[in-house]
Amino acid sequence: MDNKDDVAVVIAPLHLQSHLRQLLHFACRISSYGLPVYYLGLAASNSQARQHSTTLNPSDIAKIHFHDLQIPNEDPPPNIPMHIWHASMRTREPIASFLGDISSKARRIVVIHDLLMSYNVQDISSYPNGESYVFHCLPIFDMYCSHYAPAAGLPIPLEEELLTKLPSNDGCYDPEDVEHHAKYLNHCMGRNAGDIFNTSQVIDGTAIVDSMANLATIQNKKLWALGPILLTQDHDKVQIKHLCLDWLNKQPPKSVIYVSFGTSTSFSAEQIKELAIGLELSKQKFIWVLRNADVGDPVNNKCEENRSGPLELPEGFEERVKGVGLVVREWAPQQEIFAHPSTGGFMSHCGWTSCLESIIEGVPIAAWPIQFDQPKNAFLVAEVLKIGLHVREWEQRNELVTASTIQNIVSKLMASEEGDMIRKRAQELSKAVKRSTEEGGVSRMELDSFVAHITR
Repeated sequence: MDNKDDVAVVIAPLHLQSHLRQLLHFACRISSYGLPVYYLGLAASNSQARQHSTTLNPSDIAKIHFHDLQIPNEDPPPNIPMHIWHASMRTREPIASFLGDISSKARRIVVIHDLLMSYNVQDISSYPNGESYVFHCLPIFDMYCSHYAPAAGLPIPLEEELLTKLPSNDGCYDPEDVEHHAKYLNHCMGRNAGDIFNTSQVIDGTAIVDSMANLATIQNKKLWALGPILLTQDHDKVQIKHLCLDWLNKQPPKSVIYVSFGTSTSFSAEQIKELAIGLELSKQKFIWVLRNADVGDPVNNKCEENRSGPLELPEGFEERVKGVGLVVREWAPQQEIFAHPSTGGFMSHCGWTSCLESIIEGVPIAAWPIQFDQPKNAFLVAEVLKIGLHVREWEQRNELVTASTIQNIVSKLMASEEGDMIRKRAQELSKAVKRSTEEGGVSRMELDSFVAHITR
């Protein structure tokens, strides 16, 4: 039997849209090496991952073995993110059952899982032919600056001026959520054999990646920075039909700013009004994805958008911006929008999936972080890579962002010499990132190294 044929790879994502997509893309990359890959999730999550990974080749998705985990139905609590976490915590038993079945059929089982799924996959350590690896859906930069460097007393390799601007961890996470997660995760952390990051030296910098790799070595682990894995198809080959793409086809090159804050962010009515007025005053072309945060219920096989009613815009707004702006109130094919030649900017909450997609296509970012790793991501984009602008500093996170501020940022990014220079740097980084994933590139060599390691 060929060495690769007797290694089974099991993917266990957290049931959040950006995590589902990143890990499905990674599943397809691993499958391209001829390895059998099993993608474990609740039925609705698996369906959502397939539907929203529109830039993947259908023939690549068809090679993945999707396994729907079964857990009892129940009414979701009002806190939807915690409900998804709660649902994830209840998948340990069906995951263990699946691992038990496949352990007898393969020489080695390799489980690749979200950090927050560590509790659920911990039973892999009971199999002599099993090993696990944490897949981090975020850059090394945030983890190193926020956690690893302070804990180990290591310096952050940035100039003194940048260090003074580095956003604090204050306000990034709800302390109660952190305490709740830690209760489940602390006793099963450290059992994995290594860490995988969806980033690269080209993005995070060699110094920080090497520092993290050295820390992993001290812990007798391995680390791979093998991203980005969310590569898109050529625009001319995109088959998906969507009103966004039809509208973009009619716009001049690099003229449109895409405005989207992910699937788990909601703004106040007052902030939505200010954003609308600011976009209108800027007189720049825009696509604005305006939705309530997703309220999917993966336990009861429902992963839907929030249907509580449309968010209100200023009276007459859509009529006044007709021809200039497009408001979308449903899911939008984000990767295809970035890849479109008419897209020239992105206003974002700076979730890492969104950052990666814009970096890959050379689209500069107006950074507006909300929570989690987003403040450090925004800092990386605007201050270190210099491919974006801050909409507002993290210290002012509780203040209303006014229409005039939004107008000025959009105008600067889309219609100024400074914006043109930022766009040029973004496009240069895009080329470097894409080269890193090609044969002989640093990210491609990292991916080859990981596959060689798990098939050793």
